[in-house]
Amino acid sequence: MNSKYAPLFVPLVFKNGIRLDNRFVLSPVITNSSTVDGHVTEEDELYHRRRAGSAPIQVTGAAYIEPYGQLFEYGFSVADDRTIPGLTRLADAMKKDGAKAILQLTHAGRFSNQAILDLGVVYGPSFMELNVPVKHQVLPMTKRKIDMVIRQYADAARRAIKAGFDGVEVSAAQRLLIQTFFSKFSNQREDEYGAATLEDRSRFGLEVIQAVSDVVKEEAPDDFIFGFRGTPEETRGNEIGYTVDEFLQFIDWAEEITDIHYLAIASWGRNIYQNTVRAEGPSQAEPVNKVVHDHVKNRIPMMATGGINSPDKAVEALRHADMVGASTPFITEPDFVRKIEEGREDEINLQFTIDDLDDLKIPTAAFKDIVRMMDYGEGLPKETRDELRRLAEEK
Repeated sequence: MNSKYAPLFVPLVFKNGIRLDNRFVLSPVITNSSTVDGHVTEEDELYHRRRAGSAPIQVTGAAYIEPYGQLFEYGFSVADDRTIPGLTRLADAMKKDGAKAILQLTHAGRFSNQAILDLGVVYGPSFMELNVPVKHQVLPMTKRKIDMVIRQYADAARRAIKAGFDGVEVSAAQRLLIQTFFSKFSNQREDEYGAATLEDRSRFGLEVIQAVSDVVKEEAPDDFIFGFRGTPEETRGNEIGYTVDEFLQFIDWAEEITDIHYLAIASWGRNIYQNTVRAEGPSQAEPVNKVVHDHVKNRIPMMATGGINSPDKAVEALRHADMVGASTPFITEPDFVRKIEEGREDEINLQFTIDDLDDLKIPTAAFKDIVRMMDYGEGLPKETRDELRRLAEEK
């Protein structure tokens, strides 16, 4: 192994005793290959089985906790007990080579594109009228609806445990429902979940964490992993939805509720792990990951994500993190980590040809979605994205 990559292979031990042999995480990516009802297919299993040795922790794509929270047309569902057999097969595939399998629990709120198309309406903290992907309304969640969604998160965690996953990840990143309650851009409520105070804006997310934690403590093994994914700052020009300091206060409150075994940082854009703080204040222009990592260091292992698609970027990202989450490299190079460890980083190839498809086990339904996501973040080379685009047009 090249010595400059050695830090990536220093073991990491979580507070629950889980030991990771290296610092890599297979981050969520949606292959959009489940059934129309969100059930796991053989293509889902084959994709994850091929990557079972890619990283010691592997997080599924977004598993929606109710149909009104569905983001992707053919994403995983964890909304009812009928999904458990398929999720069990998925967990088994991910764990085949000893990795820890994590089910990401999500509710996309007002960004539930598939719910908009199927059901004509979505829910959020406040009323809105929007035009994308079609003209629709965002209904403000009543207290009864809030309680229902919190129960759905708890029920989803229960199903993850029954399916044999090693952990769950509650995602509040990238404008999902929990984040919109936390954001002054999206939250115009005037009740106890409203925008008047940081405590009120945090309430919904903390109640979700409490509900999931209660299930984990009651029903999961002692080494079950509880992960949280968030976007540390939200700004629009000079306007601030919330600051890094507010996000860190939320994390402190969440840590009072339960042991958080890792904190993943995620956002939109390119090379997210290099983002700097935009809001005015003492941390302005500092690397976001550094600010967060300095705050949680020695308490919560932090995962950097976003644009980490080479060994050198992984080392750079680890400067202000304890783990590096990658998704795009593992699509076309499932052996990315092994090649680094064996000193064969020159053999890493993120491009592919049609002859590689059988080995890579990329579901044919995934081509169009991978292209759309990778175009945005440029996580794969343009030649690879163009080939995926061509294949999508042929299907």
